[in-house]
Amino acid sequence: MSDWTDLIPQAARNYIAGRRLDEVECIVADIAGVARGKAMPASKFVHQDRFFLPNSIFLQSITGEWVDNPMGAFTEPDMILTPDWATATAAPWTADVTLQIIHNVEDQQGNPVPTAPRNVLKRILQLYEDEGWTPVIAPEMEFFLVARNLDPNQPIIPPMGRSGRRAAGKQAYSMSAVDEYGKVIDDIYDFAEAQGFEIDGILQEGGAGQVEINLAHGDAVHLADQIFFFKRQIREAALRHDCFATFMAKPIEGEPGSAMHIHQSVIDRKTGENIFSEPDGSESIQFMYAIAGLQNHLPAVIALLAPYVNSYRRYVPDFAAPINLEWGRDNRTTGLRVPISGPAARRIENRLAGMDCNPYLGLAASLACIYLGLKEKKMPRPECIGDAYMNETDLPYNLGDALDLFSDSAPVREVLGVEFCTVYEAVKRNEYKEFLQVISPWEREHLLLNV
Repeated sequence: MSDWTDLIPQAARNYIAGRRLDEVECIVADIAGVARGKAMPASKFVHQDRFFLPNSIFLQSITGEWVDNPMGAFTEPDMILTPDWATATAAPWTADVTLQIIHNVEDQQGNPVPTAPRNVLKRILQLYEDEGWTPVIAPEMEFFLVARNLDPNQPIIPPMGRSGRRAAGKQAYSMSAVDEYGKVIDDIYDFAEAQGFEIDGILQEGGAGQVEINLAHGDAVHLADQIFFFKRQIREAALRHDCFATFMAKPIEGEPGSAMHIHQSVIDRKTGENIFSEPDGSESIQFMYAIAGLQNHLPAVIALLAPYVNSYRRYVPDFAAPINLEWGRDNRTTGLRVPISGPAARRIENRLAGMDCNPYLGLAASLACIYLGLKEKKMPRPECIGDAYMNETDLPYNLGDALDLFSDSAPVREVLGVEFCTVYEAVKRNEYKEFLQVISPWEREHLLLNV
């Protein structure tokens, strides 16, 4: 076992130090960001350098349905999965001593499988590397803690706090509100420490039971891996205390939605300097190009940032979510915000992505837009001064419209990969078709006896 334990991060080595490792979970993220793979006894894992899964896992919708392969005849060939040792991390909520390891996904010829979301993000990062650039990412995660919901026909409600009262909304940044479910937060911190993850901060957001976790800036794949792991551990922490954690974009009617805000800058690999700033500290022309790229191409990738029918309920005025692609300095009403910072930390905050998106695809989509902007060298619209909610929307109103924009954008399809885009669209259109067959309570209440 020492042959491979020397390859894993120190936090994982600390977790298993002096104990017998019972199990290893070999996992990959599917289109939805759900962990798929195999769990095996550590004694067996030691003797395997790879394992196999059918490539059909990337054709499975969020409902579990299998989508017909849009690329033609399909025989479900096996993919080759090999461990990415740097991702090994504890699963500290399990009864046994267990490690999780994200695996690289290749076909039988050794090529990256283009429909694997983690590979899509790596593809975008390679485009940056070819230009001598390195993106730097800092994501923010918002989610709700809610009461257990065992009947999908019943509305989701806030959890019961330690005071015996349900969590209240409109308490953004309240320390007392966070204390109401402090035991869940304590477990999140403990799990993160065991996993070797750095939390920049935890705060109460504006919704009832809504929490935000900020992560330290860094490499895009590494941070997407962390979000992938975090979603699982936060759910496990909530279950320990008789509530659910949900990453739905809009779980509770009348409350704000949950976003995955993405702070982005780009470093010149030769100089190590932020290309968004000039040597004198002023904003560079490339900074403007990047904003323009987001304004011009984000509509085509909204289907990745807002991947479900529920996602579009978040884009409403005055609910802490953008409705357009205006940009502004220190302006939280805009879809693209430029936070206050020094020249070295100059960045663009993309406020469009929902927390329900696959983190690999959300980061890939946002970075793809900036890349296209840097290559196209166009200027953005004038800065929005004032309330961007007063302006018209730039966003599609539903998943069907978003998929139409996604399908029609040749530049986006080229940078993300045509095969991935084709498969992703097929999966999402299947989900949208299923949703349209469901009759909602609103329809029964207002149409049953009135029309």
